[in-house]
Amino acid sequence: GRRGAEDADLLETAIRETAEEVGLALDRTQLVGVLEDLTPRTVLLPRIMVRPHVFLLESRPPLLPNHEVAAAHWVELAAFHAPGVYADWDVPALERTARFPGYRLPEGIVWGMTERILTPLLSQLGVRSEP
Repeated sequence: GRRGAEDADLLETAIRETAEEVGLALDRTQLVGVLEDLTPRTVLLPRIMVRPHVFLLESRPPLLPNHEVAAAHWVELAAFHAPGVYADWDVPALERTARFPGYRLPEGIVWGMTERILTPLLSQLGVRSEP
């Protein structure tokens, strides 16, 4: 989501957008870090800047995705470490199929900007994917 006029800062934007998009109420005290800014690599998407915020939760409350979210799942960190999960995969994107790095999980392939956010985070956490 985008920063709204009512948002004091991007942290507030992240908290508000998470509540709106997946029904998850976050609190500033749960913030553990902010990752590097990212932009889409394709010229077909708007030139936006994404600043991922990382939160630590004590439990996994139910997720209630809104109309903007195709799917939302809780996934164990160990799933990203399993052999063969991380590789280049054929992904249907923008009315064609292209090969992208990503994580093939039972829930689907995690690729694109989500993969670009997760890979450095997982590396910082010491969760390395096996080829």
